[in-house]
Amino acid sequence: MIRHTTTVRGARVDNVPTSRYADFVRSHAAPRSVQSDSRQKLVNAAVSLVREKGYAATSVDEVCERASLTKGAFFHYFKSKEALAVASAGYWSECSKAVFASAPYHAHADPLDRVLGYLEFRKVMLAGGVQGSTCLAGTMVQEVYTSHPDIARACEATICDQAAEIEKDIEAAMKQHRIRAQWTAASLALHMQAVVQGAIILAKAKGGVDVAIESLDHLRRYVELLFGRDGRQRSKQSGGTKRTKEKRT
Repeated sequence: MIRHTTTVRGARVDNVPTSRYADFVRSHAAPRSVQSDSRQKLVNAAVSLVREKGYAATSVDEVCERASLTKGAFFHYFKSKEALAVASAGYWSECSKAVFASAPYHAHADPLDRVLGYLEFRKVMLAGGVQGSTCLAGTMVQEVYTSHPDIARACEATICDQAAEIEKDIEAAMKQHRIRAQWTAASLALHMQAVVQGAIILAKAKGGVDVAIESLDHLRRYVELLFGRDGRQRSKQSGGTKRTKEKRT
């Protein structure tokens, strides 16, 4: 599995999948206290276990064992497994934001290239394999969307926050490329998240990431078509061919 160690609020995180091409995220927080360190161990353990086996199959005992803490310590910080799951979703969101904020696609001047670069970065992340690419929020919400509304809302916030970030570049691309359409930047951003999450599910079902990479390639072509990028290229090529034929005539 290919990972980077990301730092958020001073805590090391080995649970957010990145790639050897992603930049390290620098620490920007004060040193942790012993108390916060114990809480963070529980959160990290929960993130790791839920990504491996799901929310329902993860027990408080397993979280404590992986964190090397007692059950008393667990209930000192969290009143329930559900409370830990909500905290874990929030932490996952912070880590994900840090990883994507440091991604190289932000260097593109054209916002459309940033949108397409986001998809390429997602493909690079899949190099970590199925387990390394699993999204905590996507995994949990499939299990708890009716049974645990607080967890479901936390997962929704994580996924929608990701969509909101890419929405900014989509909106800028629409303005720069003068796109007027019935669809909106917000709807396309959410659609992209739907494909990303669905691609990960397919990868789990197939036991490999190839199908997920193909899905992201399809999504890239769809976005390019929406912005007429391929259409313009074909138009230029056909125009050049037509002019060549005219000269020969």
